[in-house]
Amino acid sequence: MSVLSLSHVTVSFSGRAVLSDISLEIGQGQFIGVLGPNGGGKSTLMRVILGLVRPDCGAVQVLGAPATRGNAALGYLPQSRGAVASLRLRGWDFVASASNGQRWGLPVLGKAAMREVQWALDTVGAAGLAQRPLAEISGGERQRLLLAQALLGRPRLLLLDEPLISLDPHYQRVVVELIKRIQQEFGITVLFSAHELNPLLNVIDQVLYLGSGQAVLGKVDEVITGPVLSRLYGSPIDVVRLKERIFVMSGEVEVEKEAHAHHA
Repeated sequence: MSVLSLSHVTVSFSGRAVLSDISLEIGQGQFIGVLGPNGGGKSTLMRVILGLVRPDCGAVQVLGAPATRGNAALGYLPQSRGAVASLRLRGWDFVASASNGQRWGLPVLGKAAMREVQWALDTVGAAGLAQRPLAEISGGERQRLLLAQALLGRPRLLLLDEPLISLDPHYQRVVVELIKRIQQEFGITVLFSAHELNPLLNVIDQVLYLGSGQAVLGKVDEVITGPVLSRLYGSPIDVVRLKERIFVMSGEVEVEKEAHAHHA
């Protein structure tokens, strides 16, 4: 079954096509790494799937129905998370604030909703964070709570927009392994946006690379090639493989690290 289908989707902002005539299908239970340069359309694609951005043309089907805002079958971890650390909330309250689709404010939860919050905390290994203030926990621990929020309602499609930002390599590995375990255990389809391919190499089924308005979906060895990435970046790109790592180079510059350094 196709969990996500885009047919000739175009999205433009200020006259510039961020996504141009994109068509693709993603099947159930797939773990997809979403990559590309800054402005390449990664966040825009997720907002289109969420029904937050309407395409200029084309059709988007999510789980067999048109993409609509507030689809309970979708879980979403947004990219902008800077204010989380300053919130005067316990871990439990923070996760509960997303119950019933509410991101802020503390709803009065019934027993079923309270069980759901506890399930989400247990699933991401964050039960021990329930009574701790957000200001006193690490960035990696906050990511667990954000992921718990995204899992409320037990979604079938999980959209993660740059969940590795600002995490050191250890916590990056922990978060990737956690999400892979959840994906396999519950059969969830995952779209995992990242600035760099290497942390995802051992877990993804396919890579979706976006750039210059275009999209290429396929196995790593099919997509991460000089000719394909040169077309998506609009400039000559070399792909260097060193042991179990892949480096995307523009001359002597590693373009994925450059994109992260200037990320906004």
